[in-house]
Amino acid sequence: MLRVNLNYIKVIVLLILVGFLFAFSNYRNDNRKVHEPNIEFIGENKLFITEATVSKLLIQNQGSVTGQPKEIIDLNDLEAALNSNPMIKKAEVFMSVNGKLSAEIEQKRPIARVHTNASYYIDDEGFYMPLSSNYAARVPLVTGNIRKNNLKTVFQFAKAVDEDEFLKKHVIEIHQNDDETIDFKIRKSNFKVHLGTLKQLEKKINNFKAFYQKALKDKILDNYKLVNLKFDEQVICTKI
Repeated sequence: MLRVNLNYIKVIVLLILVGFLFAFSNYRNDNRKVHEPNIEFIGENKLFITEATVSKLLIQNQGSVTGQPKEIIDLNDLEAALNSNPMIKKAEVFMSVNGKLSAEIEQKRPIARVHTNASYYIDDEGFYMPLSSNYAARVPLVTGNIRKNNLKTVFQFAKAVDEDEFLKKHVIEIHQNDDETIDFKIRKSNFKVHLGTLKQLEKKINNFKAFYQKALKDKILDNYKLVNLKFDEQVICTKI
């Protein structure tokens, strides 16, 4: 009987010891001090926002995170603060067991720059992106009747330019008219190209490429002031 009681006592003592060690470990873990954040930029675009700016966003949200106990750091709030920045496409914040705070930042990628009474980029998903004081992207300028809350038409053409090697090399300006038709200008040429609507866009682009290659070969590109692609079956040129 005495032996059985001793076994029970040993089990109880062991459980108390394990519970104490677990609680002590959790206490030490929760009260570990957070180290200086490690900020990593992923993807191709790493030029528009700096580590200093990201650190400032973290500080503005919860004060200086460095030196604070782990248990009071809200990672979801930090992620939300970073993702609310219009330069950032996606941010993930996580913390290691030893209190090392890390942030992975994917920056937005601009494909066009609006240059009207307001200046800003249009990113590769069709959203507003502010200009950066750190870097200026070499993308086509967008002029004309542009509204920040209605970028659909100009974005669709800018996206086509961005995805086409020939257009990306040559197009320097995209102009949206009051009726939302599109004009554009190309590098080292003075003529305007009137695209019209975006209906049959691929065919219109192929027509322009064929015209350009033929006119370049014949050395007559400088003879025109307007190239009209409005009619998808033909290219109509107006001479100077």
